[in-house]
Amino acid sequence: SDVDEAEAGLAMSDQKLITVVGATGAQGGATARALLRHPGFAVRAVTRDPDSEAARALADAGAEVVKADIDDEASLVAALEGAYGAFFVTFFWAHFSPEVEQAQAQRMAQAAKTAGIEHAIWSTLEDTRRFIPLEDDRMPTLMGEYKVPHFDAKGSANHFFTDAGVPTTFLQTAFYWDNMIGFGSGPQRGEDGSLVLVFPMGDAPLSGIAAEDIGKVVAGIFAAGDTYIGQTVSIAGEHLTVADMATQLSDAIGEPVTYVAVEPDVYRAMGFPGAEDLGNMFQFYRDFNDYFVGERDLDLVRQLNPELMSFRDWLAAHADQIPIPPSAEEA
Repeated sequence: SDVDEAEAGLAMSDQKLITVVGATGAQGGATARALLRHPGFAVRAVTRDPDSEAARALADAGAEVVKADIDDEASLVAALEGAYGAFFVTFFWAHFSPEVEQAQAQRMAQAAKTAGIEHAIWSTLEDTRRFIPLEDDRMPTLMGEYKVPHFDAKGSANHFFTDAGVPTTFLQTAFYWDNMIGFGSGPQRGEDGSLVLVFPMGDAPLSGIAAEDIGKVVAGIFAAGDTYIGQTVSIAGEHLTVADMATQLSDAIGEPVTYVAVEPDVYRAMGFPGAEDLGNMFQFYRDFNDYFVGERDLDLVRQLNPELMSFRDWLAAHADQIPIPPSAEEA
């Protein structure tokens, strides 16, 4: 009836529009999907390629998909116009440049200010130089002025949002377990043919989270109104030693996986793109573990996202997507 349609229209207009940058990536995609499931929000999904499969899936799920580029401030402003809130994320691994990442963050902050965004959530990380200064040679300095470039660039970009006067929540994430699927962090074959998980973490727990849960936390922060504006919210799904992760992985894939703890120097020398950055990152996790784990209060994360997954939960849903290298017999 007309009354039902009118009521539906009214409900739509009550929704707060959130612009999600990087909507086809891991964090942005999870955020867009979580907000689309939330009755209080409508989603404008920003992507460079609206014709991609991921973008079309968001459109099918009810998002308004718009084309914009985080290297073009005018396109960002247009994508933010009329939105109540925005989720901002950068992807260091597309270019490996801290300077590019900082310029993108500055552009996002400026665009949010211009568009009058009332609540921004900026996906950031610790600036590790607060903990381990450049002159501290326990960890090599990279690119001349960073310890963990993909952390330091984000952490040192936080001020762009505060300087611009944008009401911002600073979301500090953690290692996402999904890196085992698409980023090469899963089990490898050792020289004897057995499966190994190689990390320079010693016995320290690794704070991890399902990418999907990052999106649900973002939805929880937006749903809490102004509560977290001006605050830093640090998140994880579980704090687990890599040995425990290997045990759970063994159960999930039906083949033994052993944790091989290496020194950060060994990891940095592995030669894959970003090995030095990641070696430093894991050393930071390990050497400042009390801080890193302590900062990520799982009770708060569960308040924001009651569906928070443990590593075992995540494996139950995704273990079959983790690429397992074939054994010698299978090869």
